[in-house]
Amino acid sequence: MSPRMMAIRTGWRRGVIELRQSFTNPGELVSHFLWPVLMLIALYFLRDRSFGSTGFALGALALPSILGMNTAMGMVSMSQQLTVDREDGTLLRAKATPNGMVGYLTGKVVSVAGGLLVDLAILLIPGLLIIGGLAVDRPGAWLTLLWVLLLGLLATLPIGAILGSVFTSARSQGLLQLPVLGVIAISGIFYPVTALPGWLEWLAQLTPIYWLGLGMRSALLPGEAVAVEIGESWRHLETVGVLGAWAVLGFVLAPVVLRRMARRESGSSVAGRREKALQRIG
Repeated sequence: MSPRMMAIRTGWRRGVIELRQSFTNPGELVSHFLWPVLMLIALYFLRDRSFGSTGFALGALALPSILGMNTAMGMVSMSQQLTVDREDGTLLRAKATPNGMVGYLTGKVVSVAGGLLVDLAILLIPGLLIIGGLAVDRPGAWLTLLWVLLLGLLATLPIGAILGSVFTSARSQGLLQLPVLGVIAISGIFYPVTALPGWLEWLAQLTPIYWLGLGMRSALLPGEAVAVEIGESWRHLETVGVLGAWAVLGFVLAPVVLRRMARRESGSSVAGRREKALQRIG
């Protein structure tokens, strides 16, 4: 087995361990359930409302959007965890091992993606019982949902790692959420992208978030809902192509960016950040 594959295998094991630990920590356990429960409460009040004259239930239209947004926000979770690991010296230790950054990135993708999939299941399963008008009984609906989720996570999480390398402290992470929310706002996740000006419509299609939302809608909504999409098509082949391209690009660039960032790390810089953190606490 090549050293790179050994690093990936080690990273996978580490990611599984981190994922298991997140469900034994009371604080992280609350975070896993809090947002899905709040969204389920909102969906409950939307369950009997219709969207304009379309006849579609507002809750049925909202559920794929919420799932897509939560998946996209995994970029922020990845970035936050990377910044914390940078502060406590975890990245410095990873740098010291052969292919350490590849293993580190693999482990983080496994742990963050696993946690997100559980969070989405907490939202989706009760949501199917609350909301009517979904088309999950169609052949291939669950298979479509699965490959869209997996490709979407692989496409967005490495981006989060790259963005996280820009921030030197966890306190600066709030700056990341603004551009991510801005991209989500123009991505067409919450409304048809065809309602946007032409230049924004093209810009939205360059992002993985648009294709993630489109894939979610194709899996959960009835076939007639495709009428509001571009070309009145779910464009599955294009979805696979764009999300796959973002995933490959992310996994190629993220280890390079992380290695360059780690080269600037040293024991003294980690100690300095700890000292500043202690002074703030004091």
